[in-house]
Amino acid sequence: MAKLERITVTMPEEMAARLRAAVDVGEYATTSEVIREALRQWNENRERRFAAEQQFRKMVDDAMAGPSYPADEVFAEMRQIVAEQAAKYSAGQQ
Repeated sequence: MAKLERITVTMPEEMAARLRAAVDVGEYATTSEVIREALRQWNENRERRFAAEQQFRKMVDDAMAGPSYPADEVFAEMRQIVAEQAAKYSAGQQ
């Protein structure tokens, strides 16, 4: 088992009540489990954003190193990728 570290988190009363309610109805065993799940999802979202950023940077680097590529096509492709990533990110937030 991984070494555990205790931290203190301050949050609005309403948010704390929702955490306790999730435990009270049996959705989670402890409030810590709720927080751990939220942090896992947060980290997954960060990793997706980082991967999208890396993909974007690679596209820019490839475009700069390669033959001439019409700017309107480059920007259209980048807009499409950004829109797709934004949709994935929004879906992960709900």
